[in-house]
Amino acid sequence: MAVEIDHQFFASADSLWAILGTPDRVDWVPGVEHCDLEGDVRSLTLPGAGDIKEQILLHSDECHTLEYSCIEAPGPLQSHRARIEVIPTSTGCRLLWQTEVTPVELEAFIRTSMEGCLVRLEELLAAQR
Repeated sequence: MAVEIDHQFFASADSLWAILGTPDRVDWVPGVEHCDLEGDVRSLTLPGAGDIKEQILLHSDECHTLEYSCIEAPGPLQSHRARIEVIPTSTGCRLLWQTEVTPVELEAFIRTSMEGCLVRLEELLAAQR
């Protein structure tokens, strides 16, 4: 199973990508105050999940795409892989965000976290206008 978000933003794809395409930028993730990036591994403390490490699998400024996987986390996480893509539209851009996670019981937590991120992204983009 996967958690999927398809969200329209009334901001340019470049504006949204400036936030999402910076792997160590975390002001768009509620509750996260800092991120350490060493090579392709970022370490952060995620509210409700604890200290985690994510590996950046793909980062393409040209395609506005970021793929990452949680490689270290406390608790029952067995596997995690996420993909973010920002697509220009005539009225702004769309964010396609898909996360595959096991066990399936973690999907509700992942969805709630992703939805919190959308709210924060809207706030950051509004502040830029």
